Amino acid sequence: MLLEDFNAAGRAEAAAALRPCLDIERWIAEIVDSRPFGNRGSLREAAVRAADPFTGEEVEAALAHHPRIGERAAGNSTEARLSQSEQATLGASDPAVAAAIAEGNRAYEEKFGQVFLIRAAGRSREEILAALNARLAHTSEEEQPIIGQQLREIAVLRLEGLIGP
Repeated sequence: MLLEDFNAAGRAEAAAALRPCLDIERWIAEIVDSRPFGNRGSLREAAVRAADPFTGEEVEAALAHHPRIGERAAGNSTEARLSQSEQATLGASDPAVAAAIAEGNRAYEEKFGQVFLIRAAGRSREEILAALNARLAHTSEEEQPIIGQQLREIAVLRLEGLIGP
């Protein structure tokens, strides 16, 4: 969708365009209500502001349907296609790295009670594995702001990919 079309869209249509980026109603509403945007930079700034900070409940809701890192999102929705694209570097993972990521996912979920979240786009599988291992050393208090930051990065990256000039 072009930025000018997003600006001109009805409220429901504009919200629907944002939903694959991040299905958090408050975030969507703040961006939709901030229209019109003069350029993509101002749209990005509004998305970052709306995401700062996400509440614990919002993060929990977002993580509830987020695939594990290294696992392909199921389905053919826009959100699933975005996730599949973001994790493309993990698809050709060698068996040892894939096994280490799977084990790290299990350990992370056991320790923190939620899936490991990281912006995978632009990162190698080795970088992701290193980040996963480093974050396993965190306390819950240290990890929560990182999860929020990663969620922001993912949402903004997806938004920039879906709303064109």
